[in-house]
Amino acid sequence: MPSFTVFKGSDSGKIVKAQTTRPDLKNDDVLVKVTASGVCGTDEHYKHADMALGHEGAGVVEATGPGVTSLKKGDRVGWGYEHDSCGHCEYCLSGREQYCPERKMYGMADTDQGSFASHGVWREAFLFKLPEALSDAEAAPLMCGGATVFNALRATGVKPTDRVGIMGVGGLGHLAIQFASKMGCDVVVLSGTDSKKEEATKLGAHDFIATKDKKEIDVGRKIDVLVVTTSVMPDWNVVLPALAPTATIIPLTVSEGDFSIPQNPLILGGHTIQGVAVSARAVHRQMLAFAALHGIKPIVMKFPMTEDGIEEAMGTLRDGKMRYRGVLIPQ
Repeated sequence: MPSFTVFKGSDSGKIVKAQTTRPDLKNDDVLVKVTASGVCGTDEHYKHADMALGHEGAGVVEATGPGVTSLKKGDRVGWGYEHDSCGHCEYCLSGREQYCPERKMYGMADTDQGSFASHGVWREAFLFKLPEALSDAEAAPLMCGGATVFNALRATGVKPTDRVGIMGVGGLGHLAIQFASKMGCDVVVLSGTDSKKEEATKLGAHDFIATKDKKEIDVGRKIDVLVVTTSVMPDWNVVLPALAPTATIIPLTVSEGDFSIPQNPLILGGHTIQGVAVSARAVHRQMLAFAALHGIKPIVMKFPMTEDGIEEAMGTLRDGKMRYRGVLIPQ
């Protein structure tokens, strides 16, 4: 039976190194040696839970179960937020398995293993071959962060003629800028200050608007799709006038509480608020291929995959000092 190291949360929030054991490989099980793991804001949410952390994994196949058909030892693979689904409901059959009532997601299933680990055992059906153009450290943050923003843009049916607003230049935002730009969109970035203007421009932004303390903003051509990646919601009284009629708002910030927006401007503008869960597997594959083709890569800070290294990485993220995705590297 495979036995390997995992790094878990705890009641106190302290990272704990532990061992986990999985049954012998069966069906389409794959044993993966972890070579890199992204650090995501969702991991911070589970830091006080007694569970293995991490869901942005990259690694190398070490062994396969008898039902594995397309992967072999030595293949580079990645995995993300979803681990399994029923395979027979209407959502699975229509390529929307992230909404399957029996889905297995990070934090809700397989809590004895994660990507903060030496190894993991995952279904072949939920592993993704990594393109040669992406290193393991570059691919890991795409397993959740990259897939999320790509899926958000795809879900709205974004067009090359659209003006896309990206609110926030952080872990999600700096990837959203690249994806929207390479999709041919006219990208405008909204950020608090001008401190990230040069970097946003290099990533593909055509315009940059500093919003801090402003009661109104002039974005020039109105925004057709607004992707909100900031840790807090904006002042909608300032932002809504910058939207084109029938614009779509995609709030990607994961937080507790209610989503609140002025009702009349929403109605009169004909705007849509689009909720987006993690990507389906087909979309995930498209994202990796698109990123490899267009040279889309996260800007990363690397940390050792040790108790102290994980604490440092999560502290850096919590303090808002991550530029822009943390990656843990096994020692």
